[in-house]
Amino acid sequence: MEAEYDVGIIGAGPAGSAAAAYLAKAGLSVAMFERANFPREHVGESLVPATTPVLLEIGCMNAVEAAGFPKKYGAAWTSAEDREIDHLGFRNLTNGFRTAEIRFDERDQPGVDRAYTYHVDRGLFDQILLKNAEASGAQVFQGVPVGQVDFSGEIPRIEARLGGRSVDIPVAMVVDASGRRTQLGTQLGVKRPDPVFNQYAVHSWFEDFDRKAFATDPERMDYIYIHFLPVVDTWVWQIPITETITSIGVVSQRRRLRDFAGDTERFFWETLASRPELFDVLKNARQLRPLKTEGDYSYAMSQITGDNYVLIGDAARFVDPIFSSGVSVALNSARIACQDIVAAAAAGDFTRHRFQGYETKLRRGVRNWYEFISMYYRLNILFTAFVQDDRYRLDVLKMLQGDVYDEEEPKALGAMREIVRAVENDPSHLWHPFLGSLRAPSAMPAF
Repeated sequence: MEAEYDVGIIGAGPAGSAAAAYLAKAGLSVAMFERANFPREHVGESLVPATTPVLLEIGCMNAVEAAGFPKKYGAAWTSAEDREIDHLGFRNLTNGFRTAEIRFDERDQPGVDRAYTYHVDRGLFDQILLKNAEASGAQVFQGVPVGQVDFSGEIPRIEARLGGRSVDIPVAMVVDASGRRTQLGTQLGVKRPDPVFNQYAVHSWFEDFDRKAFATDPERMDYIYIHFLPVVDTWVWQIPITETITSIGVVSQRRRLRDFAGDTERFFWETLASRPELFDVLKNARQLRPLKTEGDYSYAMSQITGDNYVLIGDAARFVDPIFSSGVSVALNSARIACQDIVAAAAAGDFTRHRFQGYETKLRRGVRNWYEFISMYYRLNILFTAFVQDDRYRLDVLKMLQGDVYDEEEPKALGAMREIVRAVENDPSHLWHPFLGSLRAPSAMPAF
Protein backbone atom coordinates (compact mmCIF):
# COMPACT_ATOMS: atom_id res chain seq x y z
CA MET A 1 0.00 0.00 0.00
CA GLU A 2 1.32 3.45 -0.88
CA ALA A 3 1.36 6.11 1.83
CA GLU A 4 -0.59 9.26 1.02
CA TYR A 5 1.60 11.20 3.45
CA ASP A 6 4.96 10.59 5.03
CA VAL A 7 3.60 11.62 8.44
CA GLY A 8 0.09 11.85 9.86
CA ILE A 9 -0.24 13.96 13.01
CA ILE A 10 -3.18 13.64 15.40
CA GLY A 11 -3.89 16.97 17.09
CA ALA A 12 -2.93 20.54 16.19
CA GLY A 13 -2.02 21.97 19.59
CA PRO A 14 1.49 23.29 20.23
CA ALA A 15 3.11 19.83 19.98
CA GLY A 16 1.34 18.85 16.77
CA SER A 17 1.72 22.20 15.03
CA ALA A 18 5.42 22.44 15.94
CA ALA A 19 6.03 18.90 14.67
CA ALA A 20 4.13 19.65 11.45
CA ALA A 21 6.26 22.74 10.83
CA TYR A 22 9.55 20.95 11.54
CA LEU A 23 8.69 18.01 9.29
CA ALA A 24 7.23 20.04 6.43
CA LYS A 25 10.26 22.33 6.45
CA ALA A 26 12.43 19.19 6.21
CA GLY A 27 10.64 18.23 2.98
CA LEU A 28 8.29 15.54 4.29
CA SER A 29 4.62 15.43 3.29
CA VAL A 30 2.53 16.02 6.41
CA ALA A 31 -1.19 15.80 7.19
CA MET A 32 -2.41 17.11 10.55
CA PHE A 33 -5.89 16.21 11.83
CA GLU A 34 -7.58 18.37 14.47
CA ARG A 35 -11.07 17.62 15.77
CA ALA A 36 -11.72 21.22 16.91
CA ASN A 37 -11.97 24.36 14.83
CA PHE A 38 -9.46 26.99 15.87
CA PRO A 39 -9.33 29.28 17.75
CA ARG A 40 -10.49 27.37 20.79
CA GLU A 41 -10.03 28.01 24.51
CA HIS A 42 -7.30 26.12 26.30
CA VAL A 43 -5.62 26.28 29.69
CA GLY A 44 -1.84 26.48 30.08
CA GLU A 45 -1.15 30.12 29.37
CA SER A 46 2.34 30.79 30.71
CA LEU A 47 5.53 29.82 28.86
CA VAL A 48 9.12 29.22 29.99
CA PRO A 49 12.24 30.28 28.05
CA ALA A 50 12.88 26.77 26.68
CA THR A 51 10.03 27.44 24.22
CA THR A 52 12.00 30.28 22.58
CA PRO A 53 14.43 28.17 20.47
CA VAL A 54 11.53 26.15 19.06
CA LEU A 55 9.48 29.23 18.15
CA LEU A 56 12.54 30.65 16.40
CA GLU A 57 13.33 27.43 14.53
CA ILE A 58 9.82 26.82 13.21
CA GLY A 59 9.58 30.44 12.05
CA CYS A 60 6.67 31.79 14.08
CA MET A 61 8.42 33.98 16.65
CA ASN A 62 7.65 37.17 14.71
CA ALA A 63 3.94 36.34 14.72
CA VAL A 64 4.02 35.55 18.45
CA GLU A 65 5.80 38.84 19.13
CA ALA A 66 3.35 40.75 16.94
CA ALA A 67 0.38 39.32 18.88
CA GLY A 68 1.28 41.59 21.79
CA PHE A 69 1.20 38.95 24.50
CA PRO A 70 2.43 40.15 27.92
CA LYS A 71 6.15 39.57 28.30
CA LYS A 72 7.19 37.29 31.12
CA TYR A 73 10.56 38.23 32.62
CA GLY A 74 10.34 36.03 35.68
CA ALA A 75 8.30 34.14 38.21
CA ALA A 76 7.41 34.42 41.89
CA TRP A 77 6.08 32.07 44.55
CA THR A 78 4.36 33.27 47.70
CA SER A 79 3.46 31.46 50.89
CA ALA A 80 0.93 32.08 53.62
CA GLU A 81 3.55 31.01 56.15
CA ASP A 82 4.78 33.82 58.40
CA ARG A 83 6.43 31.94 61.26
CA GLU A 84 10.11 32.63 61.87
CA ILE A 85 12.20 29.59 61.00
CA ASP A 86 15.89 29.00 61.62
CA HIS A 87 17.81 29.40 58.36
CA LEU A 88 19.67 26.11 58.87
CA GLY A 89 22.74 27.28 57.00
CA PHE A 90 20.93 28.72 53.96
CA ARG A 91 22.24 31.99 52.59
CA ASN A 92 20.64 35.21 51.38
CA LEU A 93 17.16 34.64 52.81
CA THR A 94 16.31 38.32 52.46
CA ASN A 95 12.61 37.55 52.02
CA GLY A 96 12.55 34.82 54.64
CA PHE A 97 10.43 31.92 53.42
CA ARG A 98 7.40 33.91 52.31
CA THR A 99 8.49 34.83 48.78
CA ALA A 100 10.84 33.45 46.15
CA GLU A 101 11.50 35.28 42.87
CA ILE A 102 13.62 34.64 39.80
CA ARG A 103 14.44 36.55 36.62
CA PHE A 104 15.06 34.43 33.56
CA ASP A 105 18.00 36.58 32.38
CA GLU A 106 20.06 35.72 35.48
CA ARG A 107 21.38 32.73 33.53
CA ASP A 108 22.30 32.46 29.84
CA GLN A 109 20.41 29.68 28.11
CA PRO A 110 21.43 28.08 24.78
CA GLY A 111 19.23 29.22 21.90
CA VAL A 112 17.42 31.89 23.94
CA ASP A 113 18.01 35.35 22.47
CA ARG A 114 15.87 37.50 24.80
CA ALA A 115 15.38 38.15 28.50
CA TYR A 116 11.71 37.18 28.48
CA THR A 117 9.18 34.69 27.32
CA TYR A 118 5.38 35.23 27.19
CA HIS A 119 2.05 34.81 28.90
CA VAL A 120 -0.34 33.82 26.13
CA ASP A 121 -4.00 33.57 25.26
CA ARG A 122 -3.83 29.93 24.21
CA GLY A 123 -6.67 30.32 21.74
CA LEU A 124 -4.65 32.88 19.79
CA PHE A 125 -1.23 31.31 20.45
CA ASP A 126 -2.28 27.86 19.26
CA GLN A 127 -3.86 29.38 16.15
CA ILE A 128 -0.59 31.16 15.35
CA LEU A 129 1.26 27.83 15.54
CA LEU A 130 -1.34 26.07 13.41
CA LYS A 131 -1.22 28.73 10.69
CA ASN A 132 2.58 28.56 10.77
CA ALA A 133 2.43 24.78 10.23
CA GLU A 134 0.13 25.34 7.25
CA ALA A 135 2.41 28.05 5.83
CA SER A 136 5.36 25.66 6.24
CA GLY A 137 3.70 23.18 3.89
CA ALA A 138 1.68 20.88 6.15
CA GLN A 139 -1.89 20.04 5.11
CA VAL A 140 -4.20 20.83 8.01
CA PHE A 141 -7.65 19.31 8.46
CA GLN A 142 -9.69 21.13 11.13
CA GLY A 143 -12.97 19.78 12.46
CA VAL A 144 -11.83 16.26 11.55
CA PRO A 145 -11.75 13.81 14.47
CA VAL A 146 -9.58 10.71 14.29
CA GLY A 147 -10.92 7.29 15.25
CA GLN A 148 -8.63 4.30 15.44
CA VAL A 149 -5.18 3.96 13.92
CA ASP A 150 -4.84 0.58 12.21
CA PHE A 151 -1.34 -0.86 12.62
CA SER A 152 -2.20 -4.30 11.23
CA GLY A 153 -0.88 -3.69 7.71
CA GLU A 154 2.48 -2.77 6.24
CA ILE A 155 1.94 0.87 7.12
CA PRO A 156 -0.50 2.58 9.54
CA ARG A 157 -3.90 3.81 8.44
CA ILE A 158 -5.51 6.75 10.23
CA GLU A 159 -9.31 6.71 10.42
CA ALA A 160 -10.37 10.30 9.67
CA ARG A 161 -14.02 11.15 10.11
CA LEU A 162 -15.06 13.55 7.38
CA GLY A 163 -18.62 14.79 7.01
CA GLY A 164 -20.27 11.81 8.63
CA ARG A 165 -18.14 9.17 6.91
CA SER A 166 -14.84 7.55 7.78
CA VAL A 167 -11.85 7.57 5.48
CA ASP A 168 -8.72 5.50 6.04
CA ILE A 169 -5.60 7.48 5.23
CA PRO A 170 -2.38 5.47 4.85
CA VAL A 171 0.74 7.15 6.25
CA ALA A 172 4.31 5.98 6.76
CA MET A 173 4.47 7.38 10.28
CA VAL A 174 1.98 8.52 12.98
CA VAL A 175 2.68 11.27 15.50
CA ASP A 176 0.19 11.37 18.36
CA ALA A 177 -0.10 14.98 19.57
CA SER A 178 -3.68 14.61 20.78
CA GLY A 179 -2.96 16.13 24.19
CA ARG A 180 -4.72 14.87 27.29
CA ARG A 181 -7.11 12.95 25.06
CA THR A 182 -4.15 10.56 24.65
CA GLN A 183 -5.44 8.95 21.46
CA LEU A 184 -2.83 6.24 20.93
CA GLY A 185 -2.02 5.79 24.61
CA THR A 186 -5.66 4.92 25.23
CA GLN A 187 -6.01 2.80 22.09
CA LEU A 188 -2.85 0.81 22.80
CA GLY A 189 -3.58 0.45 26.52
CA VAL A 190 -0.29 2.01 27.67
CA LYS A 191 -1.66 4.95 29.70
CA ARG A 192 -0.87 4.83 33.42
CA PRO A 193 -2.48 7.14 36.00
CA ASP A 194 -0.07 8.93 38.30
CA PRO A 195 -0.17 7.27 41.74
CA VAL A 196 0.28 10.57 43.57
CA PHE A 197 -0.73 13.68 41.61
CA ASN A 198 -4.46 13.28 41.20
CA GLN A 199 -4.93 17.03 40.98
CA TYR A 200 -8.00 19.06 40.06
CA ALA A 201 -8.07 22.66 38.81
CA VAL A 202 -10.84 25.27 38.69
CA HIS A 203 -10.06 28.48 36.82
CA SER A 204 -11.36 31.55 35.00
CA TRP A 205 -10.31 34.94 33.61
CA PHE A 206 -10.78 38.13 35.64
CA GLU A 207 -10.79 41.79 34.56
CA ASP A 208 -8.88 44.38 36.61
CA PHE A 209 -7.26 42.04 39.10
CA ASP A 210 -4.73 44.20 40.99
CA ARG A 211 -1.39 42.57 40.08
CA LYS A 212 0.54 45.07 42.19
CA ALA A 213 -0.93 43.56 45.34
CA PHE A 214 1.70 40.81 45.59
CA ALA A 215 4.58 42.36 43.63
CA THR A 216 7.62 43.31 45.71
CA ASP A 217 8.50 45.74 42.90
CA PRO A 218 6.22 47.30 40.21
CA GLU A 219 8.49 45.78 37.53
CA ARG A 220 7.51 42.32 38.79
CA MET A 221 3.74 42.76 38.60
CA ASP A 222 3.55 40.84 35.29
CA TYR A 223 5.50 37.82 36.52
CA ILE A 224 3.61 34.59 36.86
CA TYR A 225 2.69 34.23 40.54
CA ILE A 226 2.14 30.94 42.29
CA HIS A 227 0.42 31.42 45.66
CA PHE A 228 0.55 28.54 48.11
CA LEU A 229 -2.47 28.33 50.39
CA PRO A 230 -2.62 27.19 54.02
CA VAL A 231 -4.47 24.14 52.68
CA VAL A 232 -2.37 21.02 52.17
CA ASP A 233 -1.09 20.50 48.59
CA THR A 234 -3.08 23.45 47.25
CA TRP A 235 -2.00 26.47 45.23
CA VAL A 236 -3.27 29.27 43.00
CA TRP A 237 -1.89 30.52 39.68
CA GLN A 238 -1.96 34.18 38.66
CA ILE A 239 -1.12 34.69 34.96
CA PRO A 240 -1.44 37.95 32.97
CA ILE A 241 -3.33 37.47 29.69
CA THR A 242 -3.63 41.10 28.55
CA GLU A 243 -2.94 44.42 30.26
CA THR A 244 -6.21 44.10 32.18
CA ILE A 245 -7.15 40.38 32.10
CA THR A 246 -5.63 37.85 34.50
CA SER A 247 -6.08 34.09 34.59
CA ILE A 248 -6.67 32.73 38.12
CA GLY A 249 -6.80 29.03 38.89
CA VAL A 250 -7.04 26.93 42.05
CA VAL A 251 -5.26 23.55 42.05
CA SER A 252 -5.80 20.96 44.76
CA GLN A 253 -6.19 17.24 45.26
CA ARG A 254 -9.32 15.93 43.57
CA ARG A 255 -10.50 14.29 46.78
CA ARG A 256 -11.03 17.76 48.32
CA LEU A 257 -13.85 18.39 45.84
CA ARG A 258 -15.87 15.75 47.69
CA ASP A 259 -15.88 18.04 50.73
CA PHE A 260 -17.83 20.54 48.61
CA ALA A 261 -20.25 17.95 47.18
CA GLY A 262 -18.91 18.67 43.70
CA ASP A 263 -19.83 22.37 43.91
CA THR A 264 -16.99 23.98 41.93
CA GLU A 265 -18.10 27.55 42.69
CA ARG A 266 -17.93 26.94 46.41
CA PHE A 267 -14.71 24.94 46.04
CA PHE A 268 -13.06 27.82 44.17
CA TRP A 269 -14.10 30.71 46.39
CA GLU A 270 -13.88 29.02 49.79
CA THR A 271 -10.46 27.59 48.97
CA LEU A 272 -9.26 31.06 47.94
CA ALA A 273 -10.67 32.49 51.16
CA SER A 274 -8.00 30.57 53.09
CA ARG A 275 -5.62 33.35 51.92
CA PRO A 276 -7.73 36.41 52.87
CA GLU A 277 -5.35 38.91 51.24
CA LEU A 278 -5.66 37.06 47.91
CA PHE A 279 -9.41 36.61 48.25
CA ASP A 280 -9.89 40.32 48.96
CA VAL A 281 -8.03 41.33 45.78
CA LEU A 282 -9.87 38.83 43.59
CA LYS A 283 -13.36 39.67 44.82
CA ASN A 284 -12.82 43.25 43.59
CA ALA A 285 -12.10 42.00 40.04
CA ARG A 286 -14.77 41.12 37.47
CA GLN A 287 -15.08 37.49 36.41
CA LEU A 288 -15.24 37.25 32.59
CA ARG A 289 -15.93 33.56 32.05
CA PRO A 290 -17.71 30.77 33.89
CA LEU A 291 -15.42 28.64 36.00
CA LYS A 292 -13.83 25.82 34.03
CA THR A 293 -12.46 22.57 35.46
CA GLU A 294 -9.45 20.45 34.56
CA GLY A 295 -9.14 16.92 35.86
CA ASP A 296 -7.10 13.79 35.02
CA TYR A 297 -4.12 15.91 35.87
CA SER A 298 -1.07 13.62 35.81
CA TYR A 299 -0.35 10.41 33.96
CA ALA A 300 2.39 8.59 32.10
CA MET A 301 2.70 6.12 29.22
CA SER A 302 4.53 2.83 29.62
CA GLN A 303 5.51 3.15 25.95
CA ILE A 304 5.90 6.37 23.95
CA THR A 305 7.42 5.04 20.73
CA GLY A 306 6.85 2.00 18.55
CA ASP A 307 7.11 0.86 14.98
CA ASN A 308 5.76 3.73 12.85
CA TYR A 309 4.64 5.95 15.73
CA VAL A 310 5.72 8.35 18.47
CA LEU A 311 3.77 10.16 21.18
CA ILE A 312 4.64 13.79 21.93
CA GLY A 313 3.52 16.54 24.30
CA ASP A 314 0.65 15.76 26.66
CA ALA A 315 -0.12 12.63 24.64
CA ALA A 316 3.15 11.21 25.98
CA ARG A 317 3.19 12.54 29.53
CA PHE A 318 1.48 15.15 31.67
CA VAL A 319 2.77 16.40 35.01
CA ASP A 320 1.42 19.01 37.39
CA PRO A 321 1.88 22.43 35.74
CA ILE A 322 3.17 24.33 38.77
CA PHE A 323 6.36 25.31 36.90
CA SER A 324 4.62 26.06 33.56
CA SER A 325 6.16 23.00 31.93
CA GLY A 326 3.25 22.03 29.65
CA VAL A 327 3.87 24.02 26.47
CA SER A 328 7.63 23.67 26.93
CA VAL A 329 7.39 19.87 27.01
CA ALA A 330 5.02 20.00 24.01
CA LEU A 331 7.32 22.11 21.85
CA ASN A 332 10.56 20.46 22.90
CA SER A 333 9.21 16.95 22.54
CA ALA A 334 8.20 17.88 18.98
CA ARG A 335 11.66 19.31 18.33
CA ILE A 336 13.50 16.24 19.64
CA ALA A 337 11.15 13.68 18.06
CA CYS A 338 11.30 15.35 14.65
CA GLN A 339 15.08 15.00 14.54
CA ASP A 340 14.62 11.24 14.76
CA ILE A 341 11.66 11.19 12.36
CA VAL A 342 13.56 13.08 9.65
CA ALA A 343 16.49 10.68 10.03
CA ALA A 344 14.13 7.69 9.91
CA ALA A 345 12.51 8.99 6.72
CA ALA A 346 15.92 9.45 5.10
CA ALA A 347 16.76 5.83 5.97
CA GLY A 348 13.33 4.56 4.90
CA ASP A 349 13.02 2.84 8.28
CA PHE A 350 10.36 3.82 10.83
CA THR A 351 10.91 0.98 13.30
CA ARG A 352 11.01 1.72 16.99
CA HIS A 353 14.79 1.71 17.46
CA ARG A 354 14.97 4.80 15.22
CA PHE A 355 13.30 6.86 17.98
CA GLN A 356 15.50 5.80 20.89
CA GLY A 357 17.25 9.17 21.08
CA TYR A 358 13.91 10.95 21.43
CA GLU A 359 12.63 8.54 24.04
CA THR A 360 15.79 8.80 26.16
CA LYS A 361 15.83 12.62 26.13
CA LEU A 362 12.13 13.03 26.83
CA ARG A 363 12.13 10.54 29.68
CA ARG A 364 15.14 12.25 31.25
CA GLY A 365 13.71 15.74 30.93
CA VAL A 366 10.25 14.89 32.23
CA ARG A 367 11.72 12.80 35.06
CA ASN A 368 13.66 15.89 36.18
CA TRP A 369 10.47 17.99 36.05
CA TYR A 370 8.56 15.32 37.94
CA GLU A 371 11.01 15.04 40.81
CA PHE A 372 11.40 18.81 41.07
CA ILE A 373 7.62 19.16 41.34
CA SER A 374 7.37 16.24 43.76
CA MET A 375 9.84 17.78 46.18
CA TYR A 376 8.17 21.17 45.90
CA TYR A 377 4.86 19.69 46.98
CA ARG A 378 6.52 17.69 49.72
CA LEU A 379 8.39 20.67 51.21
CA ASN A 380 7.83 23.94 49.33
CA ILE A 381 9.71 25.92 51.97
CA LEU A 382 12.82 24.08 50.75
CA PHE A 383 12.32 25.47 47.24
CA THR A 384 12.15 29.01 48.64
CA ALA A 385 15.45 28.48 50.45
CA PHE A 386 17.19 26.97 47.39
CA VAL A 387 16.04 29.78 45.09
CA GLN A 388 17.53 32.42 47.38
CA ASP A 389 20.80 30.58 48.12
CA ASP A 390 23.59 31.49 45.67
CA ARG A 391 25.01 27.95 45.90
CA TYR A 392 21.90 26.52 44.27
CA ARG A 393 20.08 29.40 42.59
CA LEU A 394 21.42 29.01 39.04
CA ASP A 395 20.87 25.26 39.06
CA VAL A 396 17.26 25.76 40.17
CA LEU A 397 16.86 28.56 37.62
CA LYS A 398 18.05 26.22 34.87
CA MET A 399 15.15 23.88 35.66
CA LEU A 400 12.69 26.77 35.86
CA GLN A 401 13.86 27.90 32.42
CA GLY A 402 12.90 24.46 31.10
CA ASP A 403 16.51 23.53 30.32
CA VAL A 404 16.21 19.91 31.50
CA TYR A 405 16.91 17.61 28.53
CA ASP A 406 20.63 17.50 27.80
CA GLU A 407 22.19 16.48 31.11
CA GLU A 408 21.74 13.89 33.74
CA GLU A 409 20.06 14.89 37.00
CA PRO A 410 20.64 18.52 38.04
CA LYS A 411 22.83 18.75 41.14
CA ALA A 412 20.23 20.74 43.08
CA LEU A 413 17.78 17.83 42.86
CA GLY A 414 20.19 15.56 44.71
CA ALA A 415 20.72 18.14 47.44
CA MET A 416 16.98 18.71 47.78
CA ARG A 417 16.33 14.98 47.99
CA GLU A 418 18.81 14.58 50.85
CA ILE A 419 17.22 17.40 52.84
CA VAL A 420 13.67 16.13 52.28
CA ARG A 421 14.74 12.67 53.45
CA ALA A 422 16.36 14.15 56.57
CA VAL A 423 13.23 16.17 57.41
CA GLU A 424 10.94 13.17 56.85
CA ASN A 425 13.07 10.99 59.13
CA ASP A 426 13.29 13.51 61.99
CA PRO A 427 9.95 14.49 63.57
CA SER A 428 11.80 17.09 65.67
CA HIS A 429 13.22 18.87 62.62
CA LEU A 430 12.18 22.53 62.42
CA TRP A 431 10.82 21.96 58.92
CA HIS A 432 8.91 18.77 59.73
CA PRO A 433 5.59 20.62 60.32
CA PHE A 434 5.82 22.01 56.77
CA LEU A 435 5.83 18.65 54.97
CA GLY A 436 3.03 18.25 52.44
CA SER A 437 1.02 15.03 52.23
CA LEU A 438 2.13 13.97 48.74
CA ARG A 439 4.95 11.45 48.82
CA ALA A 440 6.06 10.77 45.26
CA PRO A 441 8.62 8.18 44.17
CA SER A 442 11.82 9.67 42.81
CA ALA A 443 10.76 8.54 39.34
CA MET A 444 7.42 7.35 38.01
CA PRO A 445 7.48 3.54 37.62
CA ALA A 446 5.90 3.83 34.16
CA PHE A 447 8.11 6.66 33.02
